[in-house]
Amino acid sequence: MYVYDEYDQTIVDQRVAQFRDQTDRFLAGKLTEGEFLPLRLQNGLYMQRLAPMLRIAVPYGLLNSTQLRKLAEITRVFDKGYAHISTRQNVQLNWPRLEEVPDILAQLATVQMHAIQTSGNCIRNTTTDQYAGVATDELEDPRPYCEIIRQWSTLHPEFAFLPRKFKIAVCGSRQDRAAIHAHDIGVELVANASGVVGCKILAGGGLGRTPVIGSVICDWLEKKHLLTYLEAILRVYNQNGRRDNKYKARIKILVKAMGVDAFREAVEQEWDQLRDGPTTLTDEEIERARSFFTEPAYRELDADSVKERLDAASASDPIFGNWVRRNTVDHRVAGYRIVNLSLKATGYAPGDITDEQLELVADLADEYSFGEIRSTHQQNLVLADVQADDLYALWQRLQKAGLATPNHGYLTDMICCPGGDYCSLANAKSIPVAEAIQCRFNDLDYLYDLGPIELNISGCMNACGHHHIGHIGILGVDKKGEEFYQVCLGGSQSKDASIGKILGPSFSQQDMPDVIDKILATYLDLRTEEELFLDTYRRVGIEPFKERVYVKAD
Repeated sequence: MYVYDEYDQTIVDQRVAQFRDQTDRFLAGKLTEGEFLPLRLQNGLYMQRLAPMLRIAVPYGLLNSTQLRKLAEITRVFDKGYAHISTRQNVQLNWPRLEEVPDILAQLATVQMHAIQTSGNCIRNTTTDQYAGVATDELEDPRPYCEIIRQWSTLHPEFAFLPRKFKIAVCGSRQDRAAIHAHDIGVELVANASGVVGCKILAGGGLGRTPVIGSVICDWLEKKHLLTYLEAILRVYNQNGRRDNKYKARIKILVKAMGVDAFREAVEQEWDQLRDGPTTLTDEEIERARSFFTEPAYRELDADSVKERLDAASASDPIFGNWVRRNTVDHRVAGYRIVNLSLKATGYAPGDITDEQLELVADLADEYSFGEIRSTHQQNLVLADVQADDLYALWQRLQKAGLATPNHGYLTDMICCPGGDYCSLANAKSIPVAEAIQCRFNDLDYLYDLGPIELNISGCMNACGHHHIGHIGILGVDKKGEEFYQVCLGGSQSKDASIGKILGPSFSQQDMPDVIDKILATYLDLRTEEELFLDTYRRVGIEPFKERVYVKAD
């Protein structure tokens, strides 16, 4: 993983000192709320419903065990003993004291972490596939390009105050695990007809009040031009994006207003002035970025022997075998597995993890996965490099800590924003709805029979829970001061990306488990033997679900 050089560390240390001074001046009354607002936002600090919220950057979701232990210490000393994994692979603290935030940032700086550009109208944390570098379906490791984008975009003076926040995701695999179609810019590593890998560029995606699937504006781009082309897109947006109305300020609105072809032409004209300029990537620079992501010291293992031992262990302990089948994934190196640590145990807020669990995961990473941890878009954690022979011992320790729920990819492995319990923007609570659904559908055999289903919950139209692109999406809405929930069906974050369609009128909180039950029963009645939920929905449409859900009792 990337390790700071002296320039990185100097910048981060300077930002801590600057924000300490800014916070002191604000608390002393020398800065107004309006003056302090952009300063705190660019250091990841929000003012939430009950307390500040600090969002800590985790570039492309990659952490080491030292950083994880520091996060555990910070949550214990400065918060309430837990942290939250966000859909941008970042870490959030929900209860810091404003006057102690500079101290938290100083602690983070000691382990090469910060909160720079995790909020505000700037380029946010670049995200990618949580299996990057180890996935069996990968064309090329996307992390070097994420790091290149991170270095280019951090404190970029031209893009520090964009019309609105800006998000970039990079995918290097056949399956899109980074939701690139729902980002302001999506970058996909693809091969051209000659087999040369370059970049497909999408722009104008995004969720929120106006959900849009991104449009392809460049089918194939030489990798050396990645930054100049991104810069051209951002310049067109920065110059033409609306600043008079924050609800119409995202790049998706600009692309729609101009039309894709006109937007592409504007980008190409801007790019003509930038291509082959100083931000053109040399082969040496790309190799330098690749050098940060060296292959661990994998052992040479006999794949057949390893498989025999794992099959035997799974057969002798079916509960372990079920966890292996549900929560681990094939690794590109023979004898290794990718392990998903579920943060979706019933009765706990999705994505939350305690200080003790953080420390345990750090220990397990050191012992079993070369000291590295990945955070995911689905609000889980990943140990990416575990020997199959170590899985049983690992599972036993995860199980004792409540981190081995075998539901990865299934209904209760839901994405859920903090909602009205924390967020001042939320119209409704999200966590109680998630818990009610978890409790109602806690029969694992039933979940497995349903097959993989993505259920996403947002507490407001800002869509932090990505409800638009869930197979089943739930949105909290306000109706005359009361909390209700709107349901949409048919969303997808994969390469066949789609925005879900609203089922109909909203429901009360207590009705939500019954509503989901009817949706699932309809799917089971209508599916063919091989169909998954999204397949069935796309074949039959929304009407059969609507008829079943809204049928009136006699």
